[in-house]
Amino acid sequence: MNWISSVVRPKISSFWTKRDVPKNLWIKCPDTGEMVFHRDLEQNQWVVPGSGFHMRMPVDARLNDLFDNGAYETVEIPSVPQDPLRFRDERRYQDRLKDARAKTGRDDAVVIAAGTIEALSVTVAVQDFAFMGGSLGMAAGEAIITGAQHALSARTPYVLFAASGGARMQEGILSLMQLPRTTAAIIALREAGLPYVVVLTNPTTGGVTASYAMIGDVHIAEPGALIGFAGPRVIEQTIREKLPAGFQRAEYLLDHGMVDMVVHRHELRHTLAKLLRVLTHQPAHNGVATLALPNDAVTAPSPAEV
Repeated sequence: MNWISSVVRPKISSFWTKRDVPKNLWIKCPDTGEMVFHRDLEQNQWVVPGSGFHMRMPVDARLNDLFDNGAYETVEIPSVPQDPLRFRDERRYQDRLKDARAKTGRDDAVVIAAGTIEALSVTVAVQDFAFMGGSLGMAAGEAIITGAQHALSARTPYVLFAASGGARMQEGILSLMQLPRTTAAIIALREAGLPYVVVLTNPTTGGVTASYAMIGDVHIAEPGALIGFAGPRVIEQTIREKLPAGFQRAEYLLDHGMVDMVVHRHELRHTLAKLLRVLTHQPAHNGVATLALPNDAVTAPSPAEV
């Protein structure tokens, strides 16, 4: 073979060869349509730099950014029966669970972790919306309760990051039973004088808002988060009226007294640290001034007051 067929032709052909480009290399902002480089978005805590839109944040990234030096320990969650109702719609529930576990690498929708935030020991629960929409089933309910029990035994505040579409329909009444169970676990925290702070992320809806997500001592929302029981489209179809602009968004709920504060994700870690020190009557960390609570925020009682 001569140099034309062995050298020139391959070099020319290489110009027309399609290169493999990762599908998530660029991400489109849902608010403005701006295309953002994936790495830039990740380094900015999943907040679109131009518009400030808060994208859904992966659980691992949230925990790494939240805890000191990204160091934390996950808390083991007791196992629960799988598919107790043997539910099937278009697909078997067992198959949906397998797909969700393969996609996320998790057993279910809630992760419990323990570590420190600005040197203050904290127990944290995070709902993973990527796991079947963060839906609340028996495993998720057991995880929330386990987190509360860990906070009780370790005498730490309990912080929950809510992100859910509601109760898991494939578990029927067993899913709805998690509403009173998780509520009872949070009441036990309150009776022990331990703070319970909820961070409402996009979206927090359904049965979650009818239970543990809306009974915190303080409710913090991320900007633009959708928070409510039924979705706005369902409400409009039911009452046959047009809803106000921004209805059920974090800023609307703040104006109407449903949440205590709306905090940008870049400020969330520091705000939580100051808030938890106020609620636990701890001195300021490294001389940082304490946080001024909203007038209607509830301070958890100390153990001596219970």
